[in-house]
Amino acid sequence: MVTPVVIVVLLIVLATLAGSIEIDTVSGKFLQMFIAVALFVVVVGGILLMTSRMRSRSGELVQTAAFVLPAVLLICLGLLYPAINNIYQSFFDRRGDEFVGWDNYREVFTDEALLLVLRNTALWVALVPVLSTLIGLVYAVLVDRSPFEKFAKALIFLPMAISLVGASIIWKFVYDYRATENDQIGLANQVLKSLGFDTYRFLLTEPWNNLFLIVIMVWVQAGFAMTILSASIKAIPDDIVEAARLDGVGGLKMFRYITVPSIRPSLIVVLTTISITTLKVFDIVRTTTGGNYDTSVLAYEYYVQSFRSFDQGLGAALATLIFVLVLPIVIYNIRQMRKLEAR
Repeated sequence: MVTPVVIVVLLIVLATLAGSIEIDTVSGKFLQMFIAVALFVVVVGGILLMTSRMRSRSGELVQTAAFVLPAVLLICLGLLYPAINNIYQSFFDRRGDEFVGWDNYREVFTDEALLLVLRNTALWVALVPVLSTLIGLVYAVLVDRSPFEKFAKALIFLPMAISLVGASIIWKFVYDYRATENDQIGLANQVLKSLGFDTYRFLLTEPWNNLFLIVIMVWVQAGFAMTILSASIKAIPDDIVEAARLDGVGGLKMFRYITVPSIRPSLIVVLTTISITTLKVFDIVRTTTGGNYDTSVLAYEYYVQSFRSFDQGLGAALATLIFVLVLPIVIYNIRQMRKLEAR
């Protein structure tokens, strides 16, 4: 019984120290960070020490539960409870006091402004995953086993290292608009001016501005698609490729009948992953247009309704709708992975 007592004493001492530290200074913040790490080490070490003495089957179950239960508890408190509470809140008015039933959802599908938001979101989900995956796949096939393969892959993967906010700022400069007679700082309008055309309001002209915002997302996600699909292409057995070539299959036929069927599971993962990311897109719209000029999407509209208009009910309904749209994609992805594992 000495070990549990020592562990409890250490926890109390570390927790007391963490609470008494002044975090206004840099040294205080670092010290608090180290104490938090020490708390984690003490807790994990305590679990290992107390469960290592149990050598039976039941002891293994206790040890497993000791590690799994805290994670399950955190998921319930940090994810499950907020999700259930959000769904519950979506059936109340803007202040969360009066029960209004399905009124918030009815407004989502009848209000003209919100219907435009749904249209924009559908456009993003329809184009971004398909374009990103297609570009990534074609790029991976073209540079596969080429002399400059590493450089080419690094070039398209670089945008993945940039946050969506950073990528949006970069493209905001690319799309920058000035009158034709003025000097241009935007690359796109400089190209138009050099070709003899008038400059164009890329981010202000509706509805085409949504397509130019989608380009930013595709630019970022194409690198992700290329990386996953390139690895899958390299995993295709050489025997299959050689047999196909001996049968006279090459070029587009090789791509259609050998490459694509062989990497189908990876294609599904890439498409579903990018679809989920697209449904949650917020940074690009917030940074470039602020949702103006008919460019708002579901995730951004949730932010507007919840934290600007302070309409808790409608904001919760929009968040619930995003969850409902993401859920089938996740379930489909899981089923496909299980089918792959069963083979």
